[in-house]
Amino acid sequence: MSKEGRRDRPPPVDRRKAGSKHHLICDGKGTPLHIITTAANVNDITQTLALVDGIPLVAGRPGCPRRRPESILGDKAYDSRVVRRELRTRRIMLVISRKGAPNIKGLGKLRYVVEQAFALLHQFKRLAIR
Repeated sequence: MSKEGRRDRPPPVDRRKAGSKHHLICDGKGTPLHIITTAANVNDITQTLALVDGIPLVAGRPGCPRRRPESILGDKAYDSRVVRRELRTRRIMLVISRKGAPNIKGLGKLRYVVEQAFALLHQFKRLAIR
């Protein structure tokens, strides 16, 4: 084996991956509001605004249903200047740790709800495999 690594594997910069990835937005109780399935090599940032736009009407005061959430919680994969600016113009507060910065304390407890929603969806094997 040489310094560069093994020759029988594709190079690490090769981005072709088999499979699919699920992008999910859910409420604070873990109820899925919108799900997008993409190829495994699609970045999470590209699907953020599509997830927010796909949220159905949220119950609010009578005669005035809310279309957008007040705040969105995400992991570092969704951190981008473009996404932050776009959500700020839509008056949505964004709670995301910045890339390269330490994690926000207590964010893991809140992310647990999303991870449980993924676990619930992946019990259905056809969804997990696509």
